[in-house]
Amino acid sequence: MTAAQRVAIVGAGPAGFYAAGFLLEAGLAVDLLDALPTPYGLVRAGVAPDHPKIKRVAKAYERTARRPGFRFFGGVALGRDIQRDELLARYDAVVYATGMATDNRLGIPGEDRPGSHPATDFVAWYNGHPDHADRTFDLAVERAVVVGNGNVALDVARMLVLDPDELAGTDIADHALEALRAAQVEEVVVLGRRGPAQAAFTNPELLELGELRGVDVVVDPADLELDERSAAWLDSDEADRTRRRNVEILRDYAARPAGGAPRRIVLRFLRSPLEILPRGDGDEAVGALRIGRNRLVPDRRRAGALAAAPTGEEETIACGLVLRSIGYRGRPLPGVPFDARRGLIRNVAGRVVDDDGRPLPGEYAVGWIKRGPSGVIGTNKADAADTVAQLLADRDAGRLNVPAEPDPDGAATAAWLARRAPEAVTWTGWQAIDAHETALGAPHGRPRVKLVRVADLLDAANGRVGTPAG
Repeated sequence: MTAAQRVAIVGAGPAGFYAAGFLLEAGLAVDLLDALPTPYGLVRAGVAPDHPKIKRVAKAYERTARRPGFRFFGGVALGRDIQRDELLARYDAVVYATGMATDNRLGIPGEDRPGSHPATDFVAWYNGHPDHADRTFDLAVERAVVVGNGNVALDVARMLVLDPDELAGTDIADHALEALRAAQVEEVVVLGRRGPAQAAFTNPELLELGELRGVDVVVDPADLELDERSAAWLDSDEADRTRRRNVEILRDYAARPAGGAPRRIVLRFLRSPLEILPRGDGDEAVGALRIGRNRLVPDRRRAGALAAAPTGEEETIACGLVLRSIGYRGRPLPGVPFDARRGLIRNVAGRVVDDDGRPLPGEYAVGWIKRGPSGVIGTNKADAADTVAQLLADRDAGRLNVPAEPDPDGAATAAWLARRAPEAVTWTGWQAIDAHETALGAPHGRPRVKLVRVADLLDAANGRVGTPAG
């Protein structure tokens, strides 16, 4: 191993930063590339604004960025500005850490009606992602339905009923705060196709609902009557404590006396959406959701698991907004082997493989694009360690990529990137953005006011903005 060995990481979210940290510790140089001018991925554009503690993980990423051998190039997109073969011509290894940006679809009639959206679009909108800043959501409705039983589903449900004054001191995008102040949502129904024992919420997220000011949490006790298999599983050693505790929390909600709060979140289980219906009278926007009741049966695809099967019972819920949060898929990267069925890069333990399962020298995957949408932010650290261990083993065995245009000090590569993306943002540029946003937020007691336009981000990165008024 020599100091000349360089790795490009495509994607500057948690998985990319964790991988960068391990690689730098091992003595390799790292160029971290991202399509956005800003780093941190979902820490910036996915974590709910009212969860600032989670965002503190960025401090660890800042320490990684200060290590010798690290460089950041924001606003550089693979497939647009640069190509895979060009990276392989310059780097000893390429690590793909692009995450999963596409939602799974419900696959039901009416899914594309106005007012039906992927939850991730809503999340990106209220977090100020530049690609979503101009989206609009009709919040002048009394009831919204969120389809899904994971933490993202709870995040969007919570954001719809939170008192806007509680959001005013966060880093929520200004356009979203303004829209939520004018919102008329009084009830959010969260639907899960399986039962309470199978819900994928984490305990803190579920408990948080019961602490919201001016919000009742409603659970029908009948929905918590477990089938024989679920009850046996919860009592077994196989059940994890999170699922067991979830059921306890839900039973506590169900036992609470009816409240008179102005807003409420209703958690319903064993329900599947069947059709999104229009409002009528020529208005094709979302007006109601037809749902079916399910029962749990053994899953034929996974031993020991339970699947939802329809009972034939149906009902209709009047609503004006439907957000789906039922899992995610990655987008294929040009030239990189992709498993279309699973929606991730084809890999074995982080090594990218061809259609015949043969490892491609010097190409690796990390994070959700490697393993699928599972775990929390911290899960990516162990995942990155595993992938980097494969990379280092290949380095020691002489199995890394052999670049056609090796660049020992990285100067030629930096010049090439500057030609391809003339306004690429370096780490110094990101620090200028960070300082500007923080200064904008300080007079209002906010951690930052996010810039949500790429042009504004580039202006801040290059010092083309004035000092915010105090």
